[in-house]
Amino acid sequence: MNYKMIRYIIGMILMAESAFMVLPMLVSVFYKEYDVLMPFVYSIFAAFATSLVFGLKKPKNDLVFARESYIAVAGGWIVVSIFGAMPFYLSGAIPSVIDAVFETVSGFTTTGATVLAAVEDLPKGILFWRAFTHWIGGMGIIMFLLMLTQFSEGHSLYIMRAEVPGPTVGKIAPKSTSNAIILYAIYAGLTVIETVLLLFGGIGVFDAVTTAMSTAGTGGFSVRDAGIAAYESAYIEWVVAIFMLVFGVNFNLYYLMLLRRFKIAFKSEEFRVFIAIVAICTVLMGANSAAYYGDFGVAIRKAFFQTTATISTTGFGGVEFMNWPAFSHSIILLLLFMGACAGSTAGGLKLSRIIMTFKMLRKESHRLAHPHEVTTIKFEGKIVDKETRSFIMVYMSAFLAILAVSSIAVMMMGHDYETAFTAVLSCLNNVGPALGEVGHGGVYNMFSGIEKLFLSLLMLTGRLEIFPMLILFMPSTWRRH
Repeated sequence: MNYKMIRYIIGMILMAESAFMVLPMLVSVFYKEYDVLMPFVYSIFAAFATSLVFGLKKPKNDLVFARESYIAVAGGWIVVSIFGAMPFYLSGAIPSVIDAVFETVSGFTTTGATVLAAVEDLPKGILFWRAFTHWIGGMGIIMFLLMLTQFSEGHSLYIMRAEVPGPTVGKIAPKSTSNAIILYAIYAGLTVIETVLLLFGGIGVFDAVTTAMSTAGTGGFSVRDAGIAAYESAYIEWVVAIFMLVFGVNFNLYYLMLLRRFKIAFKSEEFRVFIAIVAICTVLMGANSAAYYGDFGVAIRKAFFQTTATISTTGFGGVEFMNWPAFSHSIILLLLFMGACAGSTAGGLKLSRIIMTFKMLRKESHRLAHPHEVTTIKFEGKIVDKETRSFIMVYMSAFLAILAVSSIAVMMMGHDYETAFTAVLSCLNNVGPALGEVGHGGVYNMFSGIEKLFLSLLMLTGRLEIFPMLILFMPSTWRRH
């Protein structure tokens, strides 16, 4: 195993993080929050100094294969979460180390679970860093690194595969560096568009920028205690809801649209299923909650907001869904499982996996009834090979096993079934809000320190799609072969 290259990659990740922290530090300077300035300075220095120790010089042997990539990615995400927690802790915004780490992990993994019941009195620099962790984590720290650092093409694909969500890694350009640049350009462009539209809604620049970053990363951290509801604006709700939908779509489709290949983009099977699910769930929950609002139009708006917030795993607060009938809660629970499209910034199982799983079930049922007939499974017009099908089934099995065992573990720590199951599901799927004690605010204060660390591990496991974290902690990974 190339340990030097693993250290080098983690060092580069830390160097990128130290650069990212400069921006919230400048926000603190702009708002004259000088008591927050030094915590950022110390955090930047600690991250940068450590990055020099880890990755001052690129090793001569820069070969990176699957095992090194998974270890570097998983290790890198853990390390940046620890260093990213420093501004929260040193500034006193979150006086507990474990709580600060939980908040940071939730930010980078774009989960949106929080330990902060009230945020409006926090310094602007801290709130900006909190939202910025969503924006960084949405597209991925490694993706940013690939945009700046030259690796050999075959080996950079291993690194990309370890972080990019979805059953397969789709390339839209011949080189991984070009892929990263294109995806980040689309990501940044959509963030800017949302920011401008939010400004038209009459909210301040700071609120518009932080809300757009949280939406783009499909994280859901707000700078208002009441979430999006604090703005008391139907326009703001519609803009945020539409962009939660936008960031739940595979970014490769946006690239096709930029190339004016609209017919190919709109023929995407996953995209059509995604839109259909959003439409159906919106109508069903709107009709089910209409009596609560006394106005069908308002009910549809709230239902659309909650549908996009849940399926995109953004989880913005702003809808009183805990007061809705049980039928709506059942739909929300199903959406908690799904997630949006592969290749988006959303968490969850991803619709592509769910679609292919149903197709595999149908194929096997057909094969049992017609044992001599040869059938294939197609997705997005292409035949799904045996390796991909096998990997999807292993992934789904691993996900359900982790969900079951983790839910039982949290219940054994003294929580009711609804709280334990939905909190574990929400963290593993990087959603944030849950049912039971957590509620729509996504505040996890009722959990102990050990439980928060455990849930943080689940958030990282879900963001990296299970296997990088499993590989990191498997004893066989570290044995010499």
